[in-house]
Amino acid sequence: MSKTVIPQSYHAVLSVLETEKAIQFIKNTFTANLEQALQLTRVSAPLFLEASTGLNDDLNNVERPVSFDIKETGKEAQVVHSLAKWKRYALYAYHFKPGYGLWTDMNAIRRDEELDNLHSIYVDQWDWEAIIPEGRREVSFLKETVQKIVDCICDTAEKLHQLYPMIPASLPSRAVSYVTTQELEELYPTQPPKERESLYVKEHPTAFIMQIGDKLKSGSRHDGRAPDYDDWKLNGDLVFWNEVLGCAFEVSSMGIRVDAAAMDEQLKKAGCDYRREFPFHQQVLDGTLPLTIGGGIGQSRLSMLLLAKAHIGEVQASLWDEQTKAACKKAGVQLL
Repeated sequence: MSKTVIPQSYHAVLSVLETEKAIQFIKNTFTANLEQALQLTRVSAPLFLEASTGLNDDLNNVERPVSFDIKETGKEAQVVHSLAKWKRYALYAYHFKPGYGLWTDMNAIRRDEELDNLHSIYVDQWDWEAIIPEGRREVSFLKETVQKIVDCICDTAEKLHQLYPMIPASLPSRAVSYVTTQELEELYPTQPPKERESLYVKEHPTAFIMQIGDKLKSGSRHDGRAPDYDDWKLNGDLVFWNEVLGCAFEVSSMGIRVDAAAMDEQLKKAGCDYRREFPFHQQVLDGTLPLTIGGGIGQSRLSMLLLAKAHIGEVQASLWDEQTKAACKKAGVQLL
């Protein structure tokens, strides 16, 4: 069910046309920073994949992909949820070397997404993936990569505020606080996961919440994560404190990807052993694919954060229910 809440004191400081220009500035600046920081090359990416390959991202293993049959081949295609697995295969197929990687513009349809200030059925993100240097499949390398991405975001924010000084100056902090989901449970045992995040991130405005997907000591999960791309011990979400909405605000999900041992363990835990028959999974289990790190960085999410917007519909064109449109109209929020 949709839920849109616009803060009473909120008003957009940029017009629609100014917002569109600012979005383009953010995209150009951030991707240039990211390319240099992580040694990435932009590549073309698919909008849909054959269902039989197992390459589509299953997210929390409950979302339904948008699918259609291809008249010429008779096969089923699925609109991507993300490119988490495709990117790893592409690094192998394109003969990338350790320490280098790729990025691409990913567009997706998530038909089962609940609609609110932060979510829509349209997803746009920068998907990136890189081959891990020899001997660096470890948490320290994950944290180094997180810091590089945070620095890219902060550099972009600083340049944006030079160009648009009228935007409220609530720049993201470069100081990243690292916390595991188990530590969050122990800090806030009576609170649900999302509330734990908000309580923590309010005190630590740039945070990387680690180890998402496995069960906690309580027997519950902090959040769902597909078993066949991230290593649940070496992943996390990059979250900032959003001053406009007064909440924790996820910008990126990322992590070191499963090796053969992690995939074997996680497929068993998730009850997904049938996936072992997919070509992608076989190539991970037999060591054909390289060891990689990667993630997705929300384009609309980052624009929304840096432009101090209250609703994601102010920075992306999507479809909205009548309740959302009415709430935004009442608050004077113009949806693209």
